[in-house]
Order: sequence, then C-alpha cells, then structure tokens
Amino acid sequence: MSTWDQFLAAVGAFLKGTWGTPVRVLLILLGAFVIRLILQVVIRRVVSRVINGAKRIESRDESRNSPIAAVRIVQRTKALGGVLSSAVTTVIVIVTIVLVIATVSPAASGAFSLITAALGAGLGFGAQNIVKDVLNGLAMVGEDQLGVGDVVDTGFATGVVEEVGIRITRVRDVNGTLWYVRNGEILRLGNLSQGWARVIIDPAVPYDSDIEAVQQTMLDTAIAMQKDARWKAVILERPEVWGIESVSAEAIVIRLVVKTRAGSKDDVARELRARLKTALDALGVKLPALNSIMLNTFERGIPKQATAMTTTAQKAPTKSPRGAK
Repeated sequence: MSTWDQFLAAVGAFLKGTWGTPVRVLLILLGAFVIRLILQVVIRRVVSRVINGAKRIESRDESRNSPIAAVRIVQRTKALGGVLSSAVTTVIVIVTIVLVIATVSPAASGAFSLITAALGAGLGFGAQNIVKDVLNGLAMVGEDQLGVGDVVDTGFATGVVEEVGIRITRVRDVNGTLWYVRNGEILRLGNLSQGWARVIIDPAVPYDSDIEAVQQTMLDTAIAMQKDARWKAVILERPEVWGIESVSAEAIVIRLVVKTRAGSKDDVARELRARLKTALDALGVKLPALNSIMLNTFERGIPKQATAMTTTAQKAPTKSPRGAK
C-alpha cells in the first residue's frame, strides 16, 4: 500500500470516528460558503463587465448607438444580477441544510421521500405565494418589464425602482417612502421609463377668445422651445395642437401634445407651461374666472387633493319653497 493510500485510509477512519460527524458538517458549511462566495464574485464581475461595455459603446459612438438602449442594458443587467444573487443564495442554503441533516442523521436519508412529499404539500398550500413571487420576479426581469432606475406604476405604488429581488421589488415614491412590493402581487405594471412619453397640456381660455390665434400662439411657443439647444435633445418630434378638447359656457379647452424622452417628460411639461403662460399673457388671453372647490380624495392609500371647477350658480345653495316640509 502506497503512502497516499495509507493517508486516504487514515482520513477515512478519522471521519468515521467520534469527531468525524462534526468535521464533515464543518466541511459542508465551509464548502457552501466558498461556493457561494465564488458564484457571487462571478455574478458581480459579469454585471460589471456588461455595464462597463455598454457605457464604453455609448461614449465611443453616440451617433449610431441609442443612449436609451444602453441605459436599458445597464438597468436590466443590474436587476438580473440581483435576482441571480438571491437565487444562488437560496439554492445553496437549501442544499446545505439537506446535506447537514443527512450527515448528522444518516437514518433520515431513508425518510427523504416523506420529507419531499411534505415539502411538496407545503409548497402547494402554505408556500404557494412565495413560489408565485419568485416566478413572477424572474419573468418580469427576463422580459425586461422593469429595471433598476425605472419609474414604474405597480398599482400599489408609483416611483423609482431601487432593487429587484427574487421575491420583493423596492420602489421609492416621490415623497421618499420606500415601498416593498411582492412580485406575485403585481398584476399590472406601467413602466414610465421605456421608449418615449407624451406631454399633454390642456389650457382653458375664455369662450370669446380667438381660437385660431390662441392655437397658433401655443404651437409657435412649443416649436420655439423644441429649437432651444437645451430642449432639442429631449423633444423627439414636432409639437402638435390637437384642437379643441372640450367646450363649456365658461371656457374652451385646447390640447397641446409634445413627444419627449421618457425621463424628461416632467421637466419639459413644467418649462412648456411657463412659456405658454407668458405667451398667452402677451396675447391678452386670461383664464376664465371659475370658482374652485378643493375635494379630498383617497388614491392608493395616499390622501390627494383634486380641484373641481364649478360656477357661482352651481355653488349657490337652493332655497326650499316657504312652507315645504
């Protein structure tokens, strides 16, 4: 018998002895830790390489590569990295627990069939929501429905996606509240960061205004803003006036639309409103004198104020005839 064979025989005898079981458990835990560490490093390096590659391509040739596509690659890669990291940790923990149980109590390995049946029943009843969350999270990331940095509407909360986990998606709303949304509970998802967006502005002008002059002024103002060097890159198409949106006894509502990049919609809308106000003032057009009533509504768990426009006649109380009961 060679020296190597003698060494292996000695190691085998030691592992079968009194200290064999604790040593095997320790080796299993150490191996699980090392494997998880290696896989986490690999995932981080792959994510980092994809992100750096997308940034290099965008900076090298911005004329032929869409900045939006590069950003989507970065966001999707970060989301996939987070989901893969959580999935790897979950699988390693489950396998480690099974191996430790088999090492500590070898007799339990014969009962693994019963354990498997019980686990299946648990997944079918008690843990079905967890499975639903995991599968839905993988599907959302795999289909590029959302990514880290996207502005989304999940039905429960609207805000910026900070993290996409294997079971939970974290969304930070405009008030700074961090929402933890279960992936399985997201039945519809509105992504406000993909492709393009549309600014819709409906100013109300007095009924006796020169509608053609007002429409031309609104269009000229929007076109002048599009030609501005600051806004030229974010306004994708020529602004359009769609015409009269509604007519009432007090005002006429005219609709102006501008197609913009998804992330610049709010900035464009604010600037355009300010310019329209200045242009309409110069034209001598003033907003109709309507009375406003502030109504408290409750939307998605957040108190919100809505303005209902009413005339003085509508606001005045109706007196009952004298003697009426």
